[in-house]
Formats: sequence, C-alpha cells, structure tokens
Amino acid sequence: MGKKGYLAMVGEQQDTTDLISSDFKELTLAAKKLANHAIKLASLGFGTTFLEWVASFAAIYLLILDRTHWRTNILTGLLIPYIFFSLPSLIFNIFRGEVGRWIAIIAVVLRLFFPRRFPDWLEMPAALILLIVVAPSFFASTLRGSWVGVLICLAIACYLLQEHIRASGGFRNSFTRANGISNTIGIIILFVYPAWALVIDFI
Repeated sequence: MGKKGYLAMVGEQQDTTDLISSDFKELTLAAKKLANHAIKLASLGFGTTFLEWVASFAAIYLLILDRTHWRTNILTGLLIPYIFFSLPSLIFNIFRGEVGRWIAIIAVVLRLFFPRRFPDWLEMPAALILLIVVAPSFFASTLRGSWVGVLICLAIACYLLQEHIRASGGFRNSFTRANGISNTIGIIILFVYPAWALVIDFI
C-alpha cells in the first residue's frame, strides 16, 4: 500500500513538472511572437517617420527654391497644407510653441510696417508658420496624422503633378525642360509619404 502511494505521488509530481515545462514553452513562444510583432511595428513606424521627413523636405524645396516654376501662386499655396499635414511632429511641435509665435509676430510686424524689407519669397513660409501657430487643435491634433490628413496630402500631390505635367507640355517634357527633372522628382516624392501611410493604416 505504501509503495502504491509513493508511486502515485511520483506520478503526480511528474505530471506537474510536465505541465510547468509545457507552460514555459508556451510562454517562450508567446514572447517570441510578441517580439517579432513589436519589431515589425517599430520598423513600419520608423519607415513612416522617415518618409514624413523626406516628403516634408521635398515640399519645402518646391516651396522655396522653385517657386518661380509654378504658373500661379495657388499651386505654390497648395504646398502649405501639404507641409502642415506631413511635417514631422518634432518640428511641428517646435513651431507650434513659443518659437513659432515669435517667428509669426516678427513676420507680421515686418509685413505690416516694413513691407519693402519683407521679401516676396518669405510670404509662403511665413504663412506656413502662422497656420501652424493659429490652427485649432482639431486640425493640429485630430486631422494631422489621421487618414484624412494623409488623403489631403495625396490629393495635393496628384493635383500638383497633373498641373506640372500640363505646364511642361507632357510627361516627357517635364523631365527635359529647365528645372524639369528636379521639380518632377520633387513632386513624385510627395506621393511617397501619403501612399505609404495609407498602406500602413489598412494593414
């Protein structure tokens, strides 16, 4: 009888050890899956942030350096909301704070009281700073980074590319005219961020 009890107790201990070992294996497998998913999400987030920087710099390049290429100021002005919605949060928050307010007040004072000293090429960048500073939180916090803001960026990029090709006299001419290659590549880069962000949102 004692021998049977001992054997039963040994069997129960073995079962308990097997259960604990099985639990540890499941925990290890779950931890590996969690790590893999976290790495994938981090890489996707890094890709989106990187493309934000690239698209923003492309838009700023088109806004400042090649303003004379556009046929109307309306086309140049479309880059302002694009930059507003695509500007990386680090820079956006800096301009949203005290730094942006000081820049905005200086721009307004110069424009009002010293219009001759206010260069034309500064009008659009000053408008961008003013927009960032005074935009309601609905635009600055809710729409920015959402799929609505991404769609706005995509629509602006499509319209600018269409107008650029039409002004150049065709897609081939948009690469061969003066400043054509740089402007065309800059506009094409504008597509990269919103297209990637939409893909990530729907994955």
